[in-house]
Amino acid sequence: MPLPFALDHINLWLLADGDGWTQIDCGYGNPATRALWEEHFAVTLSGRRLLRVIATHFHPDHLGNGAWLTQRFGCPLVMPQAEFLTAHAISGEHSGYPVAAFVALFRGHGLEPEHGAALEARGNQYRRGVPELPSVYQRLMPGAEVAIGEFRWRVLNGYGHSPEHAALFCERLGVCISGDMLLPTISTNISVPPVEPDADPLARFLDSLSAFAGLPPETRILPSHGLPFVGAGLRVDQLRAHHAARLAELEAAANPSAVTAADVVPVLFRRELDIQQRFFAMGEAIAHLNHLWRAGRLTRTTAADGTFRFTAARRLQ
Repeated sequence: MPLPFALDHINLWLLADGDGWTQIDCGYGNPATRALWEEHFAVTLSGRRLLRVIATHFHPDHLGNGAWLTQRFGCPLVMPQAEFLTAHAISGEHSGYPVAAFVALFRGHGLEPEHGAALEARGNQYRRGVPELPSVYQRLMPGAEVAIGEFRWRVLNGYGHSPEHAALFCERLGVCISGDMLLPTISTNISVPPVEPDADPLARFLDSLSAFAGLPPETRILPSHGLPFVGAGLRVDQLRAHHAARLAELEAAANPSAVTAADVVPVLFRRELDIQQRFFAMGEAIAHLNHLWRAGRLTRTTAADGTFRFTAARRLQ
């Protein structure tokens, strides 16, 4: 399904389930995607209905059509509790998730005033991709086994990209629907949310990759973006090496002069960024700096204007 931003597309997965289907993720909630869904209703579903919609996490490309599909088929939405509640908090701009809170977090990490104003002016982008949300759901528990047709799928939780991301692994099929946790050519976005400004989501992400590293090497990985692949353990090693390299670059950038997250965005992203990309880039820069700070590799100070700056804890050679 298409996406209206640089990531370009999302892969959705339809699983045979008795006399119906289980749908994994559901696409960005806009007319272009819904028009494609109408074609699938007429052809792909072969006259069989959706029995449930499973959302791996709360992001708009995964949950955008959740309410629309479940209302159409009278079926439940299934997802982790933290993902369901976060979706409602961001959509409703409560519980620490108003747009102004994101802008305030980024300004505290050096975002230029004009970029902050642009982010604030564009409003709540989440509601554009998730125009409605179900008020009820079925909870997908960590480590649970889900029967879909004749197969059983085990929930593999991932953290850091979202609060409680749920991938699905079927040992009998040798298949893992990895969502955004394992992508073939890029690393998923790891950002610090305003509700948890001192968090270390990168550590959570790297730790939770261990569940995927332990999958049988022949497991076919079905990612949300990019082509399917095999070799989960190798991909985990590549992701860990990628983040280690980025962290080393940031540690060097903070030696000997103090830097803000805004200062190091060009270190992490060596290209021109649009406003959507800058939003994710700031969250990612803060996440990496927080990780170095929590590990004792950087020190963090607060300037008189409230801006956070980071300096290498030891002089690098």
